[in-house]
Amino acid sequence: MTYCVAMCLDDGLVFLSDSRTNAGVDAISTFRKMTVFEQAGDRVMVLLTAGNLAISQSVRQYLMEGREQRSLWEARDMFEAATLVGDAIRAVHRRDAESLKGFGIDFNISMIFGGQIKGERPRLFQMYSAGNFIEATQENCYFQIGEAKYGKPILDRVLTPQMPLDEAAKCALISMDSTLKSNVSVGLPLDLLVYGVDELAVSRFVTVDENNAYFKMIRKAWGQRLRQVFDEVRDPVWDASVSAEHPLRMSGGTHGSVPLYAVKPTGTGKGN
Repeated sequence: MTYCVAMCLDDGLVFLSDSRTNAGVDAISTFRKMTVFEQAGDRVMVLLTAGNLAISQSVRQYLMEGREQRSLWEARDMFEAATLVGDAIRAVHRRDAESLKGFGIDFNISMIFGGQIKGERPRLFQMYSAGNFIEATQENCYFQIGEAKYGKPILDRVLTPQMPLDEAAKCALISMDSTLKSNVSVGLPLDLLVYGVDELAVSRFVTVDENNAYFKMIRKAWGQRLRQVFDEVRDPVWDASVSAEHPLRMSGGTHGSVPLYAVKPTGTGKGN
C-alpha cells in the first residue's frame, strides 16, 4: 500500500509520496514512489505511482527510454506528455496483463503525473489502469492515490488553489501524518517536491525520515491541537429542561413512526 498526494495551485505544484510497498510483521519493503523528469530551463515533470510495483517500474522505464513511442523529453506540452504516460501504461498492459491474469494478479496501477513544459502553465493529471486520465481544475485542485481516505479531510477543509506553496506543503504533510497514524501500510521516508510556476528546475526537494525536525514538530503539534480543539467542543446536553446554546434534545424511543428501540412493557399481564 502507499499514499501519494499532489496539488495544482495558482503558484505551482506540490507532490508528496511515501515509500512503503509492503507491510507485515516481518515484511516491510521500501521503494521510492516519486520519479522526477527534469531538463532545466525547458521542463520539469513528476510521476507518483501506486499499485503493483513491477507494473509501475515498467511504465517508468518506457517513459524514460521512449520504447515503442516518443519519450517525455520530446512532448510538446503537458497534455501530450500525459498521453504518452497513458500509452506506456497500455504498452505494459499488452505485454503483461494476460500473464498476470494467469497467476491471479490484476493489472493494478494508478498514477499522478504533473509538471510544466516551457510555454504553458503547470498542469496535473490522474492516470488510471486503462491509460486514460483526468486533469486537476480550480474546483478540484488535488489528487490522491493509494490509501487516500485518512488524509482527505484536511485537504477538503483547508486547501484552496490560492494557498501559498509552503502552506500547501504543510497541508500535504499533515495529510500524510494522518495517514501514517491510521495505517501501518504507509510509511517513512517521504519524498516532498515543491515547484513554483515558471521555475523550470527543481529547487525544493527533500526526503523526510523519522529524524526530520519539521515533520516531528508537525506530528506533535497537530496531535496536540486536535486534542485541544476536541476538549473545547462542548459535551451534548440531554435534559431538555436545561438551557443550552446548542442542545441535543432527548427524542424518546421513536423517530416519527419508526421504532428505534424496544421497551419491555411493565405491569398488567398474567405472569408479570
